[in-house]
Amino acid sequence: MKKVGIIRCQQTEDMCPGTSDFKVAASGKLAFESTGPVEIVAFVSCGGCPGKRAVSRAQMMVDRGVDIIAFASCISKGNPIGFPCPHFEEIKKAVSRKIGSEIEILDYTH
Repeated sequence: MKKVGIIRCQQTEDMCPGTSDFKVAASGKLAFESTGPVEIVAFVSCGGCPGKRAVSRAQMMVDRGVDIIAFASCISKGNPIGFPCPHFEEIKKAVSRKIGSEIEILDYTH
């Protein structure tokens, strides 16, 4: 079973416990359809706007054995408040540059 680390929006932490992220990962649904069920081994925030800490946190998760980095839907889709992160594309590019192409990156979770 592949191991996933999820990066979530710090501003939505107090509104969302991440329940849907854990459910879809365990069941292999939605963003995890291509991987099948995965084990969440890390669940961190971006560190707050503009998300610069996401890069070092992604690297830390890779160093600790994750196979996949997933950006939670609160970042890419704006769930549950309907306001996606205005820095998402920039954060994703920076994370991708840092961790390389061997680690799969998912744009959303649910």
